[in-house]
Amino acid sequence: MKQFTNIFSFLCVRKRLFRSSIREFSQTMYLKRLSLLNFKNIHEAQIDFSPRINCFVGDNGTGKTNLLDAIHYLSMCKSAFGLSDSQCVRHSESGFVINGIYVISGERNETIVCTYQRGNAKKLSRGGKEYDKLSDHIGLLPIVMIAPSDTALINESGEERRRYLNSLISQLDRDYLATLIKYNRILAERNKLLKNQAVSNFNEMLEVFDLQLAMLGDSLHKRRRALIEELAPHVATVYTKLSGDREEVELSYRSELNDTPMDELLRQSRSKDLINQFTTCGVHRDDIRMSIGGYPLRKYGSQGQQKSFLVALKLAQYDLVMAHSDQQPILLLDDIFDKLDMQRVEQLIGMVSEERFGQIFITDCNKVRLEGILRSNRCDYTLFNVTDGNIHPALKADNSTNM
Repeated sequence: MKQFTNIFSFLCVRKRLFRSSIREFSQTMYLKRLSLLNFKNIHEAQIDFSPRINCFVGDNGTGKTNLLDAIHYLSMCKSAFGLSDSQCVRHSESGFVINGIYVISGERNETIVCTYQRGNAKKLSRGGKEYDKLSDHIGLLPIVMIAPSDTALINESGEERRRYLNSLISQLDRDYLATLIKYNRILAERNKLLKNQAVSNFNEMLEVFDLQLAMLGDSLHKRRRALIEELAPHVATVYTKLSGDREEVELSYRSELNDTPMDELLRQSRSKDLINQFTTCGVHRDDIRMSIGGYPLRKYGSQGQQKSFLVALKLAQYDLVMAHSDQQPILLLDDIFDKLDMQRVEQLIGMVSEERFGQIFITDCNKVRLEGILRSNRCDYTLFNVTDGNIHPALKADNSTNM
């Protein structure tokens, strides 16, 4: 907990981050109403939200995090926790429906509907018109989530960190997502060819795939490297304010393409690829290096230091997304207060009530604590009780005129 001593003082001054690059926002966006049918443990629900702070309280396992995941679905077309669509269907049911009504610029409504039936492809529509490609939706409703599962970014394989990087850049750059999809498709076709080297035109086909992969890989590498170079110094600044520690943290991009172009890598690894029958080099092997005091954060960072790093990463991400878009992202905070004392939770609620933040969703197990903090800070908020997948407004207040 020592590393969290200054978390709230950091939030007080975080508005200075990205000051030179964040433009004035002409649009504010928030989720006005969420309707659910057979999503995870929620049979049916229709919930109206505050444009500012919304809190879900209840025991563990009652469905609080499922509500956040539904909101994530409407922005990113998928679960925040790596679950398949079928795993998000309520037991014994055939599919789910997630319906969200958003308010844009305080006047224009956008209705987003995500539907899934077992055995069929997921569908997403905007204003009653179905998307031809789900990727066309990414970035419309920016979102940032801080959750206990973020520890996978430190403790799991590079695939987790690549997934995080791809998700972040996809919200900022639609061309990046299209390029990533093409790269993964060509990579799969190349690997399939390497497993079937007896085809008559093998060499010609391999050359075609290599040419395509080289072009796409270099493009992805350039965008990833630029993003990390922009994000890294701000993560370090945020961590310093957040933790109060003297250790320096570093976020860097590890890629074979940092030193060698993709086409040259493919030529160098040709023999190895033929033997292994899969593509052994490329941006699909990239990683993000997280370090503290010059050493790997995973091995040498304490739990407090690791959690501080992750919070710093996500809060820096929030400002980065806001700087590159014309909307404030929706902020999801899942069980972030689990190990914070009463004073720190109260300070945090007070800070996030500032106009700097847009709409915020918070989950917590301690209703009495959170209810008292919300009232004492005169927040514009709505409080919900969650019990076995049932959601009921517990307290609804608008104290914005007294803030």
